[in-house]
Formats: sequence, structure tokens, C-alpha cells
Amino acid sequence: MLVDSHCHLDRLDLSAHDGSLDAALEAARQRGVGHFLCIGVSADNAGDVKALADRYADVDCSVGVHPLDVQPGAAPALDWLLSELNHPRVVAIGETGLDYHYEPEAAQLQQLSFRVHLEAAQQTGKPVVIHTRGARADTLAMLREAALPNAGVLHCFTEDWDMAKAALDMGYYISLSGIVTFRNADALRDVASKVPADRLLVETDSPYLAPIPYRGKPNLPQYVREVAEFLAMLRGESYERFAEQTTENFKRLFPQARVQG
Repeated sequence: MLVDSHCHLDRLDLSAHDGSLDAALEAARQRGVGHFLCIGVSADNAGDVKALADRYADVDCSVGVHPLDVQPGAAPALDWLLSELNHPRVVAIGETGLDYHYEPEAAQLQQLSFRVHLEAAQQTGKPVVIHTRGARADTLAMLREAALPNAGVLHCFTEDWDMAKAALDMGYYISLSGIVTFRNADALRDVASKVPADRLLVETDSPYLAPIPYRGKPNLPQYVREVAEFLAMLRGESYERFAEQTTENFKRLFPQARVQG
């Protein structure tokens, strides 16, 4: 069984499934995907991801504000975030983090928001789901400062081994998406071959970043199978063992998730 550890079920392009999220999830289940973590990105979609987690027994969710969704001039309120995290199907915080690639001018505001999420993690013990792009030094510095006991995951990882190693040394997990299958991703494949087996997750980040051979098309949770098969081959492992291991890792990192099997 596989887990899609990071997907945006409220944003999927469902045209391949006649507009039906039920059908999209069932297609993933038929390919061995047994659980889904639906990710919050803003105050506006917190209610949507919680509703999806309530609706489907094999869906849990996170709540948080993506760095590119932080409202101009205002970091999210800690009280709001803590209240949202009380929901029983909210098993993680985020996605949060820093993205200077698109909004370098918003670095200070993003840091304020990231710090709110890290404080919520300190208070609740729930793991954080981290987005980082173009902000390596600041991301690592803030994670070191927070020193979270339950850490979290650097999702859709695209950085080098030095950053991966630094995060692993702090107790974080590394999650890989369809990007690892792209032709120009040799450096990321090097990282993928080195991450310890017990600290690796797989994801789609759907509807974004569909793996080969679907690159350029809308991504779907069912395609996490392609990511997992590619990584198992890359690492010289059987697919069955890789799927089992990454599912064990997910359950360890997100102990409140209601994963069956």
C-alpha cells in the first residue's frame, strides 16, 4: 500500500474522471494508494480540506498558510491556527515555509508566518509540512531555532544533498514528487538515492508536477504509483518493500493519521 503524503484534493482537475473526486480517489485506490494527506494552503481553504477529511475515511488533512498565500501585511494569527488544529482529522501543520523565488520582497512577512506555524507545532506537537524555495539558509536557520521535537517533512524536495542532510540531522523527513522523474533532475536523483529508507516519503503534490510519462498534464493522486515505482528502481529496492517502508514512515511521522493496514 502507498500513501500520497501531499496532495491538494480541493484543487484537482477532475476532467479525466468526469468531474468526480470519488472516481479520482477510487482510481488511486485501485492502484494501491491507501491513504491521502490533503494539504491546507490558506485560511480560505481550511474548511474545504477539513470537509474532505471528514467525508473520506482514507483522507486526513493539514491546515496552514503557504508562504505565497500569506496576506499582504498580515501573518496568520496563532489563535486561529491553534483553533483549526483542534479538528480531529487535522494531523499536520502547513504547508508553511519560505519561498523567495517568487516573492523575495515578502521575505520578512513569510518569516513571521513561518514562525507562527513553528510556534503552533511547539504547542501542539503536530508535525510541520514545509515548502522551501530559494530560501535555503533562512529555512534551515529557522528550523534549528525552533528545534521541534516532532519535526516534520520538507515536501516536494528539490534542493541538494547538503540541505537534505542538514534537515535529516534535525529529525526531518524528505518527500519526493514527480520532479524526480524529470530528465533534468540528476542532482535530485542523487539526493533520492542517499536519503535513509526510514526517512523518505512520496507524494504527488497534485494537481501540480505530474511525473513522467504524464508531465505537462494535470497531476492526480493515482500517479504517486509512478513516483514510487521510479524511486524503488532508482534505489535498487523492490516496489513492494518501498511502498511498505514509505507507508510505515508516514504513519510514524503523522501518528494521528487514520491509516488502515
